[in-house]
Amino acid sequence: MSRRIRVAVVAGGRSSEHEISLASARSVLEALDPERYETTTIAIGRDGRWALEGPSNSLLQTHVAESLPVLAESKPAEALGTVDVVLPVLHGPFGEDGTVQGLLELAGVPYVGAGVAASALCMDKDLFKAVLRDRGIPVAANVTLRLGDEIHNPFGYPVFVKPARLGSSVGISKAHDPAELEAAVALARRHDEKVLVEEFVAGTEVECGVLGNVRPAPVASVVGEIVPHAEWYDYAAKYDAGGSDIIVPARIPEETAARVQELAVDSFIATECEGMARVDFFVRENGEVVVNEINTIPGFTSTSVYARLFEASGIPYRELLDRLIELALERHERRSGLKY
Repeated sequence: MSRRIRVAVVAGGRSSEHEISLASARSVLEALDPERYETTTIAIGRDGRWALEGPSNSLLQTHVAESLPVLAESKPAEALGTVDVVLPVLHGPFGEDGTVQGLLELAGVPYVGAGVAASALCMDKDLFKAVLRDRGIPVAANVTLRLGDEIHNPFGYPVFVKPARLGSSVGISKAHDPAELEAAVALARRHDEKVLVEEFVAGTEVECGVLGNVRPAPVASVVGEIVPHAEWYDYAAKYDAGGSDIIVPARIPEETAARVQELAVDSFIATECEGMARVDFFVRENGEVVVNEINTIPGFTSTSVYARLFEASGIPYRELLDRLIELALERHERRSGLKY
């Protein structure tokens, strides 16, 4: 029997999506085939400190941690040096934004998912939209407010207000009048120095998973439809029990679904993503498809949208994890021949 692949699952993190990350990581650890993989878990506490949990699936019962591994001789550093591949299951800032990916690049360790540039780009909604517009990919119109900018809304009401670099709808508001707009910008500025005021897109919210590297070419999943049990798809709608439904396949015409899949792959390539991503869209009432955002590390429990979309596409959860690990190793091997 060949040696098992040594996988380090990194979870937790400093962002407000800490608990979501832990839930994703538990599902991943339970699904990884123990005959094929030897697993280690590395927990990052809300305070940013790292802890080595060891070869156990009982993830993160403590937040007593070693210091950041690049700054000290620590057990997490040793773990990173001995694994074959890292599976970062981190959501939001300090995990999905290129910071951890940069650490892993410095360590020379293969890892699952988007690289440094793609991670940072897709986390920044302002820069992400600029790149997609340049590639001719339709996105919702917005204005960007930086530090010191006056509040500006050319779109009328309602309008969405978002921190530029946050996930899971944290800090996002739907404003219906100037007073709500002012409060929404103040809330968003608590989370980020850059804030987006974005047009309201009437229509259906749909999502599509993408899987692949430069080679093999990325493929799109079937399209799912999000039905929030609230005015919009906020944090509670995403994560509270009964907060929303996902309908797979989405209740949209076949040609519209094909357009969503096409734009999902186009967006994945335009932003230089690799491994995995979930691309979120609006389908306007006239049938036009508009990209909302890309999540480079989507929620990853077996019942999360990304996993369910590929399950419906004929790739079950365990096989999906196998493919992602293979893609991480393929990219590392491919890039190892580059001269710097």
